[in-house]
Amino acid sequence: MEEQIYCTHGVNKDIEEKISKIMPDEEALYEAAELLKVFGDSTRIRIIFVLCRGEMCVCDIANLLNMTQSAISHQLRVLKQARLVSTRREGKTIFYSLCDDHVKTIFYHAMEHVME
Repeated sequence: MEEQIYCTHGVNKDIEEKISKIMPDEEALYEAAELLKVFGDSTRIRIIFVLCRGEMCVCDIANLLNMTQSAISHQLRVLKQARLVSTRREGKTIFYSLCDDHVKTIFYHAMEHVME
């Protein structure tokens, strides 16, 4: 049977009050969790890595990652719905890029953390 550990020093009201004032609401925390789920797929992480280097079309990404264009398109759709990638059309070709530097920052921090 597991031993349960209880806090023996009582509640620290100062800390509780400070954190309560800055705690995001449940909806914001839910959205953050959903965003992190999108980063939780290795194929999407590979696509983000490629797009950190610049704008690319589906066929270039598929060739680089040795995957089908269909598989890449599916993952790009997920990334676009999460507002992590944006598109630009040039004739019949659609080019994908990261929406902003926040995406790069999240990716680079994750990589830095796992490479320590």
